[in-house]
Amino acid sequence: MPDPRGLGPGEADKERSTAVLDVRGMIRATQQNTVAAVLGRRPGVLDVEVNPVAQSATVVFDPRRTSLAELRGWVTECGYHCAGQSVPAHICDPMAEPDPPGAVEAAGAVHPAHAEHGPAGGPPPGEATAHEGHGGHAGMSMAAMAADMRNRFLVAVLFSVPIVVWSPIGEEVFGWHAPVPFGLRQDVWALLLSLPVIFYSCSVFFTGAVRALRARTLDMMVLVAVAVGAGWLYSLVVTLTGGGEVFYEAATVLASFVLLGHWFEMRARGGANDAIRTLLDLAPPKAVVLRDGEPVEVATAEVAVGDLLLVRPGTKIAADGVVEDGESEVDESTVTGESLPVHKAPGSAVVGATLNANGTLRVRAARVGADTALAQIVRLVQEAQNSKAPGQRLADRAAFWLVFVALAGGALTLAVWLTASDRPFGEAMLFAITVVVITCPDALGLATPTAIMVGTGLGAQRGVLFKNAMALEASAGIQTVVMDKTGTLTRGEPEVTEVVAAPGQDADEVLRLVAAVERESEHPLAEAVVRHADSRGAPPSQARHFENVPGHGATAVVDGHRIAVGNRRLAEREGIDLGPLAARRDDLTATGRTVVIAAVDGRAAALIGIADAPRETSRAAVRELHALGVEVVMLTGDNRATAERIAGQLGIDTVIAEVLPGDKAATVAELQRGGRKVAMVGDGVNDAPALAQADLGIAIGAGTDVAIDTADLVLMRSDPLDVPTALRIGRGTLRKMRQNLGWAIGYNAIALPIAAGVFEPATGLILRPEIAALSMSGSSIIVAVNALALKRLRLPGPAPADPAAPDAGRGG
Repeated sequence: MPDPRGLGPGEADKERSTAVLDVRGMIRATQQNTVAAVLGRRPGVLDVEVNPVAQSATVVFDPRRTSLAELRGWVTECGYHCAGQSVPAHICDPMAEPDPPGAVEAAGAVHPAHAEHGPAGGPPPGEATAHEGHGGHAGMSMAAMAADMRNRFLVAVLFSVPIVVWSPIGEEVFGWHAPVPFGLRQDVWALLLSLPVIFYSCSVFFTGAVRALRARTLDMMVLVAVAVGAGWLYSLVVTLTGGGEVFYEAATVLASFVLLGHWFEMRARGGANDAIRTLLDLAPPKAVVLRDGEPVEVATAEVAVGDLLLVRPGTKIAADGVVEDGESEVDESTVTGESLPVHKAPGSAVVGATLNANGTLRVRAARVGADTALAQIVRLVQEAQNSKAPGQRLADRAAFWLVFVALAGGALTLAVWLTASDRPFGEAMLFAITVVVITCPDALGLATPTAIMVGTGLGAQRGVLFKNAMALEASAGIQTVVMDKTGTLTRGEPEVTEVVAAPGQDADEVLRLVAAVERESEHPLAEAVVRHADSRGAPPSQARHFENVPGHGATAVVDGHRIAVGNRRLAEREGIDLGPLAARRDDLTATGRTVVIAAVDGRAAALIGIADAPRETSRAAVRELHALGVEVVMLTGDNRATAERIAGQLGIDTVIAEVLPGDKAATVAELQRGGRKVAMVGDGVNDAPALAQADLGIAIGAGTDVAIDTADLVLMRSDPLDVPTALRIGRGTLRKMRQNLGWAIGYNAIALPIAAGVFEPATGLILRPEIAALSMSGSSIIVAVNALALKRLRLPGPAPADPAAPDAGRGG
């Protein structure tokens, strides 16, 4: 869509910045409406996506018209707490500053999290600094809010029990006939007991309702506040005017059940944050920096580009950098998903938050703070979790209107029962309150965000990074996967596949002589021969009189023998007759091998077949894709013989060979015109047009480069087995989203008429507000728990490594 201001794509991009803000205090899913409504109306804000499960918001804004500091202030004005950008603990957030006066108190239930978040002996809550780590806020606040809900619930229960015992229900159900204490009237006694429930336990509902109404929106807090407030205020008026039928027990028990549901639901929602919380905790809090040759321990956030880090065995590397001294094995599984340790030596690049296994390294910091690979990964995952699929946007709109329907339905229920029957006002009021409570759309608001949180988190643990919810949803519908051959299905480097010795020659001896010559060459094929010889244990020999023959090969003298190694042109130049090896050479060439001819003292001694070998997991990846019912297409610019050889080894369905790089996108488009949903898997650079054309662009082998514009999905490892992993996660997530939406819609469709008393004349079935509250809370809990069940999804390949590391905080 063209930019409304008439700007070109490049100009428009310069006017858009994206920030993931920490927004703590969203107790119910529908409270996202308040934050989105307020921020969406502010100048310079282009788009807002709020995630109540992650307690964060992704804001796209024009940096020329507003700033991060203003965004933070506007979140605080909504009544929620914002500590700045939601970033890993080792990053200094430039927009972090002390909270405005009263901001923490305004956040209601969440202020204990802020105090809990600070380190022992650190600054008070209102003076938190960036070094305390804003990234932990989302996880910490959810735990703190759960604890706060538990406390409010316990207070509500403590006072609700005696209210119920001395109410008419206590006499009817429990047979309790004891006199009311202190000689008070029963309703006055109930009023006094209800005060802590209303003014402490329920205060969170009333403040939340005020925030929503000030933002000119409706959410669940409005419903609960109306239901509890209406019952209690009606009873208060009756008490103050001389007594009569009151509903203090209905209001307080209703509040107790809602708070109980909040408590359990928050504990379940907290589980959806496990993956992002694990990522946030990967970086070590401290690093050891060499200053004037002496090791000094500093906070990781204080590490600067150019600092020389001392990384001892068993500790984590604090920043991305380059090894200047030392050798070691580094476990990169926590960041890149690579299961095997990677050898590091001087000149090797290292990734922050990875674990140094055995040697001592000196690392020059190259990227710190928000520029590190870990920070990019966290940001990508957070933005994906906050993004909304089309189904979720529709559910959010439905949730907003369902609140309106609940309020209108409650008023209509009250009016109908008062006018169409002889029921007393009190009973009509109970029906109306029940309608308001049971129609709460919180389950609808939680249906998709919780599933997306778990799905993207599950992918992040495997090095599978979905860029947004659209990619997650698109991955579920893929029918054809197109894979680039070189670097995707194959290693992208030559490898010796066979050594064919001439009659009377010893293959190992010829290999030893040839390797001695090839050690003097820098040609990729020569390196492949040397690697193969080393793997076979061939003893090294010295080559003399080495001569490189450009475009042909090389010659040298080894152990007194003149060795010639090269292609057919070299053999013709040297006058070498292949004899019985000629037919074998033609066979190898026909199957896509590159053939190196080796001659000893002017006679053909052996043929060495070299090819780009498949990755170890490529065959398993194709098998897993077939198990999903997905067609696999190999796309390559290589000749058909080479392509057919690889395809035959891997069991690939279709081969499209000899395709120019510029034609790959057209090939993908041709497959799409056949009515197929197509995913393209490539390296993210050479295959950019094809990735953009596909329904799902998958960049494989990205390592730590997660900022690939044309890809919808980034695979951190060079492992094609992660492709079926991504599709399984997408299908599993979409399945949970549909299940949750189906449950939420079905629940409301059934519960609303029951609550309104539609079936009461025929069945005598009456649903009290307390039971409605329990039902509503149970519905939300079911949605959250069902989404968490996605963690048990069966995925191909090894399980993710445990990110916990010994002495992780001792230095970097």
